[in-house]
Amino acid sequence: MTTNITRLNPAARYADATVFNGLVQTVEVPANEDGDIRTQTASMLELLERVLIRAGSSKARLLMATLYLVDMADYEGMNEVWEAWLPAGCAPSRACVQVVRLAKPGWRVEIAVMAAQG
Repeated sequence: MTTNITRLNPAARYADATVFNGLVQTVEVPANEDGDIRTQTASMLELLERVLIRAGSSKARLLMATLYLVDMADYEGMNEVWEAWLPAGCAPSRACVQVVRLAKPGWRVEIAVMAAQG
């Protein structure tokens, strides 16, 4: 049986999300480089939620998340927003790593997730 791969808004460099065999994979960044870690995390999660919905999923169906921080001093602030955003009992498997930098100098956080459709 062949399953098609669906790409949401594909561009030359990336797609908003890739869907294969009932799994949604996507990466999100803050809408802009302004604000502290709480502001950037909230912005990023708002954008992530929209993409998940467009892909036929939701934040309650997250399976795995990898968060990238440029400064581990932001860990608690990011977690505060993350935990308030997630529905109770729906926390996915998760990793959080520090990186030297992200693609834009002002970004403090980036996330890669996998979610189930449905």
